[in-house]
This record gives sequence, C-alpha cells and structure tokens, in this order.
Amino acid sequence: MRFDFTAEEKEFKNQLSSFLDDELPVDWHGPADESRDDHWNLNQKIKKGLAKRGWLVMSWSKEYGGANASPMMNTIFAEEMAYRRAPGHDRFGTRMLGPTLMRFGTQEQRKKYLGSIASGKTQWCQGYSEPNAGSDLASIQTQAVDTGDHFLINGTKIWTSLAHRADMMFMLARTDPSADPHKGISLLLVDMKSPGIDVLPIINMAGIHSFNQVVFDQVKIPKENLVGSLNDGWRAGITVLNFERSGIDYAAWARAALNELIDYTKHDDSETKIIQSCPSTGQRLAELDVEVEAARLMCYDVSYRQGKGEVPSSEASMSKVVATEAYIKVLDYGLELLGMYGVLEPGSNQAELQGRFFKLRMFYTSGPILAGTNEIQKNIIAQRGLKLPRK
Repeated sequence: MRFDFTAEEKEFKNQLSSFLDDELPVDWHGPADESRDDHWNLNQKIKKGLAKRGWLVMSWSKEYGGANASPMMNTIFAEEMAYRRAPGHDRFGTRMLGPTLMRFGTQEQRKKYLGSIASGKTQWCQGYSEPNAGSDLASIQTQAVDTGDHFLINGTKIWTSLAHRADMMFMLARTDPSADPHKGISLLLVDMKSPGIDVLPIINMAGIHSFNQVVFDQVKIPKENLVGSLNDGWRAGITVLNFERSGIDYAAWARAALNELIDYTKHDDSETKIIQSCPSTGQRLAELDVEVEAARLMCYDVSYRQGKGEVPSSEASMSKVVATEAYIKVLDYGLELLGMYGVLEPGSNQAELQGRFFKLRMFYTSGPILAGTNEIQKNIIAQRGLKLPRK
C-alpha cells in the first residue's frame, strides 16, 4: 500500500506553500518570539491572511466559518505551517477550544466565539497547569465560587503560553472543593481584560518570552461562560487535551530540523567532509529519518480517526510521545554533529546554522512535558489503549 494525497490535497499544499513564500521574511527560520512586536505583527498578518483564504479552520462546518474540509486537509495545513516554523496558527482557538465548543458549548457560545476564531480576530490561551498541579491536573486549586449571577475566581495558573498576547482564556477551575478531585471541576471562558488578572512573564531557557504566570484576584466571570455542565469540566477539559496532543506539529518540526542536518552534511567544505567520512553519520541520520516518518504517519492515523468522528485518546497520546521524542533526538544529534560551534549564540559569526539548533533544543525541552508529560501519556496508552489496570 502507498499513502498519498489526493489531487485536491496536493493543490492546497502548493497554494499554502506559495502563500508562506510570499509572507515570511526571506531569512526566516523561526520559531517566533511572541514578546517581540515584529514577530507578533507578523503572526497577526499571516493569521488574517490564512483566515481570508478560508484556511484557518477548514475542517469546521460552514455554519461556523469553515469549509467542511476533511480533518486530513487540516492536518496538511498544520504540517506545512509547522515545517516552515511559521507563526499565525492559533492552535489554542482553532484546534483545541473550537472543536470542544462544538461538542460541549451552548449555541450562544458557539455563535459568540467560533466566528471570531475563524476570522483570526481573537487570540486564545489555555489556563490548566498551576504551581502545584501539572501532570496531576485533577489537583488544581484555583477556585471559581458561584455567587449567583457570576463566578468569582481566585488562584494562579502557570506556564500559560501567549497569556501576554491573548484576548481570552479557557481554563479549568474548582467549583466544588468538597467533591472528588475529578468531579468538582468546571471549564470556563475568561476575558483576559477582566479586572483582577495579572500576567507575569516567564523567560524560558532559550531566552524567549512564551510562558507566563497568571494570577486571579477576585475575578468576575459571567455564568454564561461556563462550558458544559457545572462540575463536569473534566470531561470537556480532557477533550481539549486530546485535540492538543493529536497535532502533527512535533513531527513536522522534527522533519524540518532533520532536513537541515542532511543538507548541512552535504556541504562541500573541510568541516563537513570530516562528518561525511564517518560511517555512523549516515546510519544515524537514516535511523532518525525512520523515526520521524513513523511519527508523521501516526499523526495522520489520528487525523483519519477524527475524520470518522472519533475523538482519539490513546492514539493521540501515542503520536505525542513518538513525535516529541523523535524531535528531541534530532535536535540532540544536531548538536552532536555541529560540535562546540553549534552551541554559540545566534549572531556569532562562528555559529553553525546560526546557532539555531541550540536555541531550538532549549526551547523544545518543554515538548515531552507540555500537554501532559510523556510519562502520563504512557499511562494513558497502557490504561485506555492496552486496557491494563491502573496501579
């Protein structure tokens, strides 16, 4: 059997590639640093261009601004965007919250929020992790107290990507402290301009401001911003995570980095001739090529299942584990190949590949951690996929 795209899918991929050729700077290598205004302006410009062409939420129904395209078309879109390390793809809104609102949201919520996501007008962020609640998400302590006509939120979220740029947040909060951990949680939508919200920047190891700590102090949230039933947020919240984990981004980032290494070893200079003469180089690159391609196909399997109306769980976890670990392996081998010149800062005239691999490796240390650590994903695979008992 040979897997291939249809003529329509190939044409779309070519159109998207041409669009990015026109929109991205000639020397663009990514990833974007959202704390830089020029990068954020590029993000907004590309996002609006994608929305104008109907590409941002292609797989959504026409009722909500989509084109009823197959999930496979959406996967092709996500793969190309990630391979080019292009900004402009609001994964929080388009991939995670949007599909969740279609399953759990009210008609009023869908009408109010899905259109603004599809048009690229609203930027979302995700409020899940807390200083003492990450992998064990059910242990969150941020409280949303029902006061009658609104919720009153107090607590702290951490590692909140894009909170400093976001218009809205979807968050999990504890609405019944006396209930079992998984049964007293609700999913809420929060306007980031609400009084009482303080966003504190966290600079990561790569020197990029992507993460934030968000503090809530007596923040009022309207009751109509509750998604699904009160105290039933765990079900909706896990659906969000399944959509997050099922992305092809990691595999595409791995492919982009691997192709850079392959091109580097083909250069005709004294340094790369030494690399080329080492038999283990070709063998290791071949091994990584196998792992990256396997990760890519697993991500396409998740897309296929979504096209059948399924919400993949263990399959999404499998693709997340394999793709993130493959990407880290590619970056680690890249630094091994580049040697000491590979860890020089970008801007140094002696930095190999402009110091890109070291910066990427520092940035994506979070890959096996975010969206639920890979250790947690393996537990999910064992329990939901292999049907093994919980220990």
